[in-house]
Amino acid sequence: MLDVKRLRILREVASRGSFSAAAEALFLSQSAVSQHIATLEREVGMTLLERTREGPKLTPAGEVLVFHANAAIARLEQAERELAAIAGLEGGELRLASFPSASATLLTKAVSEFVNRYPRVRLSVAEAEPEESVPRIRAGELDLALTFDYPSVPFTDDRDVDSTLLMTESMYVALPKDHPLATEEKVDLAALRDEAWLCGQCASSCGDAIKEACRAAGFEPRIAFQSDDYHVLQGFVAANLGVTLLPDLALPTLRDDIVVRPTDPPAAVRRVWATTRPEGARSAATDAMREILVAVGDEFARGKGDLARAA
Repeated sequence: MLDVKRLRILREVASRGSFSAAAEALFLSQSAVSQHIATLEREVGMTLLERTREGPKLTPAGEVLVFHANAAIARLEQAERELAAIAGLEGGELRLASFPSASATLLTKAVSEFVNRYPRVRLSVAEAEPEESVPRIRAGELDLALTFDYPSVPFTDDRDVDSTLLMTESMYVALPKDHPLATEEKVDLAALRDEAWLCGQCASSCGDAIKEACRAAGFEPRIAFQSDDYHVLQGFVAANLGVTLLPDLALPTLRDDIVVRPTDPPAAVRRVWATTRPEGARSAATDAMREILVAVGDEFARGKGDLARAA
């Protein structure tokens, strides 16, 4: 059985890029860190770190071991938190992350409800896109993250995370108020083939959804400006710099100088998830927050039609 302490040390050396930085973070001497790594390499019978001028680098064997160590250590840390919270959510912490449009809507309401119910649980919230938050869930750095995907680019199966569907969002084309198509009840995407298009930059952004929708309408979109901030994209639309697709969660903060309309053909939907570690590896506080988020997502989904009509 591999020693968990040595796995932590290996992970720290790989993360910090030096034996001395790892030693400082772990309150150990540099020689102790080196000895633990050497012992671990003898135990597995393979070199785990390559010593280079730029610092220690994981070998392929080291990468495999750190990958599994992340999951094992995360589960042990989660066990410690669950034991601390076993008295009925009277303590402990809950570490959350969310993408921006969900932070301002679903998460705000869910956090307020959670604090009212469980005031002694410490909460922390970070902003992160799914490609950042999901690895942090897997590594045990977060307890729950609000994430999203598109049916055409779904989450890959991952034994170290569990995702609960909160809602499915429609996507709408956003136009300047004075655009010739702004008064249409539904916009034919093919009529926008000559427009400049705006989309996000990150891998999980609306860029793929926009390209897929435009291709379904028979053309390749010309991407002019990119931003992962829907408020920035709205500003570009208002300035007549292009058009874009916006999801339901962006509508509560819609500018009054742009309009959104359903599209023909309908644009791809976006699915919003509460992503955690699997059952048995998450805390009671995580499960409580997930239940609240499911209720908040249901409530938002019931009212999203009113938001779209108002826009």
